[in-house]
Amino acid sequence: MKVVLTALDSKFIHSNLAVRYLKAYTKDLNYECVIKEFTVNDRLEKLLEEIIAEHPDVLAFSCYIWNIEMVKALARLVRLVNPKIEIFYGGPEVSYDSESFLSENPGEYVICGEGEETYYEFINWLLWKRENRISEEEANNKLKTIKGLSFKIDEKVQFNGERPLMDMSKIVFPYTLEDNLENRIVYFESSRGCPFKCKYCLSSTIHNVRFLNIDRVKKELKFLVDKGAKLIKFVDRTFNCNAKFATKIWEFLISLDTEATFHFEISADILTGEQIKLLAAAPKGRIQFEVGVQTTNNEVLRNINRYVNFEDIREKVEELEKIRNIKQHLDLIAGLPGEDFYSFKKSFNDVYSINPEEIQLGFLKLLKGSDMRAEAKKWGMVYSPYPPYEILSTKDISYEELLILKKVEEVVDKYYNSGKFSNILKYFMPKFTNPFDFYKALGEFLHSRGYLNRNISSADYYKVFIEFNEEKFYENTDNLKEIIKYDYLKFNKKKWIPEFLKRERSKEEERKIKELIKNGEIKASDNYHAEKFFIDVELFIKSGELREIECYVIFDPENSNGFKQITKI
Repeated sequence: MKVVLTALDSKFIHSNLAVRYLKAYTKDLNYECVIKEFTVNDRLEKLLEEIIAEHPDVLAFSCYIWNIEMVKALARLVRLVNPKIEIFYGGPEVSYDSESFLSENPGEYVICGEGEETYYEFINWLLWKRENRISEEEANNKLKTIKGLSFKIDEKVQFNGERPLMDMSKIVFPYTLEDNLENRIVYFESSRGCPFKCKYCLSSTIHNVRFLNIDRVKKELKFLVDKGAKLIKFVDRTFNCNAKFATKIWEFLISLDTEATFHFEISADILTGEQIKLLAAAPKGRIQFEVGVQTTNNEVLRNINRYVNFEDIREKVEELEKIRNIKQHLDLIAGLPGEDFYSFKKSFNDVYSINPEEIQLGFLKLLKGSDMRAEAKKWGMVYSPYPPYEILSTKDISYEELLILKKVEEVVDKYYNSGKFSNILKYFMPKFTNPFDFYKALGEFLHSRGYLNRNISSADYYKVFIEFNEEKFYENTDNLKEIIKYDYLKFNKKKWIPEFLKRERSKEEERKIKELIKNGEIKASDNYHAEKFFIDVELFIKSGELREIECYVIFDPENSNGFKQITKI
């Protein structure tokens, strides 16, 4: 018997942990199990061809909000090409309405909730049925004993009831020596469940947090590091909910000799002073945090069952920012119950004032099985009936206002989160009352020019600021162009710069710089690049003050600051 476990990831660099768990958990069973990973950007016809070429007896799909429509389409095509292939589904997108899902889609089975033990019993049942002369009635009677399974017989769907949560020690490590983990995000799980009850999150439905043994976690992480994994992302919903457990793991990761990065979702307000002191010793880039702020409106936080004050989050995030070695990604969610446009604006400005490395503007999704979906009517929530079930409006925020926030989200992600435009942003920020107003104005400008609706060149991403400045402020752009030139050269090829930027080269001055470097009077590697500027770049970077002078900036990848400014040659 051959089973093909199929995953449709959102991007190539992602990987699917669920299908690996299923295969690992059933490795002692006598069947052939193949994992096929694709992306939602692949052509449907190509996926169909590859699946059919495997000649599976059973085909499984791992289902999420980002891939469910493609999964349903692919299942229909498989059923048309080969009706003999049995189909089953699993994952959060089908676990909470398995009976109606099976009634409306091709396929025979749905695994609900945690899948390992249900899948093991299901495969065992298939093997038993194939290896013995069993009547249909006897086979169906045994099928009905598998907890956590919905199944369809003669177009009638039955659910066998929920399965108790499994013992975490029984989980089988899903990675092997044969896995190619290069250029992929490697997902790792050290706990399941969440102690909090956020209404928009499915993890709130599983309150019993279970942990793997710490020594086992260390051993498995060492395996991944030795395999060459560069980014290991913990899928634990709140990694630091157990302070002792989190501290032990962080101690271990800090001690490793590796260039790998480890990503955690944490609740910043419960970080301890001991942990922050420990994290201060981490090599830069070793650890990064995703912090779910969601909103800084404490009343709205209570509306979603988050009993925390933003000031507690701010205090810990700012402490981490001071040590400058932990990259922090702060999340906000638009469309929460009770939050209007102006409250969200304040939330954005509050988070922006902390100056984290990344700010993510998300939009509320009313997931199947979540408490938030059950309360949609109470809050006047209108949401898309199609995955990912995103909010369209509430009684507090309109569809048009959410569209404005969509534009803000796009420009923040491109210009703030990339880190490639920091000095340009610094130039514009004093011209606006607050950061939100700047990003709102920039987003509306880019939309009006069509820049948000098409792909533009890397040079155009910088040029738009000149156009924006001319339209908004009618100012001379010479100083702005110097700042743009610096940000552009810092992150792009040095031998060419766009025509809209000023480049004056003096062969005599460049000869003198070369001589000074050769004589050791200026320290620079062989890979340096010197560029002439007409503002004091170093002063502007430090203080935001603009002063016109002639100077050279030496860009050097081996310099810890990335550049050195010289005014006298």
